[in-house]
Amino acid sequence: MDNTTKFTQRFNEVLKYSDIKQTSLAKAANVSKQCISDYKAGKSVPSIDTLYLICKYLDISADYLLGLED
Repeated sequence: MDNTTKFTQRFNEVLKYSDIKQTSLAKAANVSKQCISDYKAGKSVPSIDTLYLICKYLDISADYLLGLED
């Protein structure tokens, strides 16, 4: 499984089990709702800065989202 696929899978999993809406996450990460949708669909991955903001907002490690740890 490549890194993009792992990120997409874990990102979707985290969002599924949280009560966080895509619009609030987009606002917290300073990106559009479309960007969040693209991350969920595996069409793109966030920049380092955006990944940091996403992790901070979701209270999850970047290593987990990137598939570096379980």
